[in-house]
Amino acid sequence: MASVETLYKELTAEWSKRPPNTKKCGQLLDQLKIALVKMAFLPTDGNDAQNSKKQLLLARCVLEIAVEHSVLSKDLQAFERYMSQLKCYYYDYAKIIGESDNKYKLLGLNLLYLLSGNRVSDFHTELELLSVDIIQHNQYIRPILALEQYIMEGRYNKIFQAKSSMPAEVYNYFMDLLVETVRDEIGACIEKSYEKISAKDAAKRLNLRVPDEIKVFGEKRQWKLEGNGNYSFTDRSIKPKEALPSEELAEQVLSYARDLEMIV
Repeated sequence: MASVETLYKELTAEWSKRPPNTKKCGQLLDQLKIALVKMAFLPTDGNDAQNSKKQLLLARCVLEIAVEHSVLSKDLQAFERYMSQLKCYYYDYAKIIGESDNKYKLLGLNLLYLLSGNRVSDFHTELELLSVDIIQHNQYIRPILALEQYIMEGRYNKIFQAKSSMPAEVYNYFMDLLVETVRDEIGACIEKSYEKISAKDAAKRLNLRVPDEIKVFGEKRQWKLEGNGNYSFTDRSIKPKEALPSEELAEQVLSYARDLEMIV
């Protein structure tokens, strides 16, 4: 236990630096994970948990740093893995080790992650684990719920505005991903709604202010740029007309009418 505490102190000292050395923090986290596994830090029953309160608290603190470190490192797989482990401490062992000061900050971060990936079903599953009071009033949860509402209502301009008012700095990376997801949704709507649109108008709708940004976005979406500076979606927005089988439909209607008349 002493060696684990020493590693943890070294990790917190490095993590508290601004900016932290992410590589060194990652190395310390790897060492701590191995040490905690050897200690069997995750109890299997209530009695074991009571005897391991100190280890549980330490493991929770390590995982909280690991979650934020994975965001800083842009490692989404690690984020999901650490967050899944951390929720065990937040929900299953809360009565033993109490509530963490970082609980709702990181649960809100997880909600934003799910929203940024358009995983609406998983988003609502996680939301159901929280009380109504927390959902409506918590400083970390309420803003994320508002973002989901903006998406459902199609108020995408609110998403762009909210980017600068996130409740914690660690939210910024997932907020950037959400903005990109929203831009893709707007881009898909533009393709279906317009035959042609100027690059300036497209940039305005996508909240892109630098000319090169709309160019990059258009190339990513494989938009056709004409010589006059307009994007053309003729091949995307207009679907070929399908001939209606009028005779077959008429025969079916008459057949249904005869059958109905026989029933009556």
